[in-house]
Amino acid sequence: MSTEGATARIPEGPLSKQDRLREILLEAIDEGLFPDTPIPSERDLMVRYGVSRATVRAAIGMLVSEGRLYRIHGRGTFVGRGRVESQLHLASFTDDMRRRGLDPATLVEKVGLEIPPTHARAALGLEAGENAWRVERLRLAGGAPMALETGWLVASLLPGLDRQDLTHSLYDLLAAEYGLVLDAGEQTVWAEVADPVLAQRLEVPRGTPLMVFRRTSTASGKAVEHVTSWYRGDRYQVHMTLERQPR
Repeated sequence: MSTEGATARIPEGPLSKQDRLREILLEAIDEGLFPDTPIPSERDLMVRYGVSRATVRAAIGMLVSEGRLYRIHGRGTFVGRGRVESQLHLASFTDDMRRRGLDPATLVEKVGLEIPPTHARAALGLEAGENAWRVERLRLAGGAPMALETGWLVASLLPGLDRQDLTHSLYDLLAAEYGLVLDAGEQTVWAEVADPVLAQRLEVPRGTPLMVFRRTSTASGKAVEHVTSWYRGDRYQVHMTLERQPR
């Protein structure tokens, strides 16, 4: 997407200039701009296409919200990696990413026994003051951060969890080492924006939209895990199949 030479002014037409510029940028992305490649500066786009800064920012903003571009403060705007689509079902992150052709990886940031917060204690059916395993992991897909998760797990069911390899599928580990097959769960989803801490750990600009999943998973009716996961909104989306229930 060179900005040298003659301009390519956007003609008048049924589409607004910002929508037309969005299409031009999208065509350039689809036709050969690789992920993490910088796009021309706002000034270059203004000159090349004869549009205002407001038009350029609006077009780029649409593509950022769609996950096709991302911004890094002080450095510019770059081609995104595209969103990973997931159906809502009970599966480990590792299995979920592999099904989508991405290489999953996990960085274990913390494992230890702590007193869980009220929501986790209630979800797991623990007594006041009872410890649970706290497991914090950064989940990567295709070499880039995808999600940060904080999980609470029932300590009495999982002796020695801190000595286990937690860099792979936790669900596979629970089944193989503890005989606990997670077979059901309840999940709540909401949206947040990345605060400075989350932004740094997920390698996104502060204020980036995040999808938050909070799930309690059970094995044969017994609560085992209560986990909150913050997913990058520019890399992840959810697909749902809906059916209307008869009255």
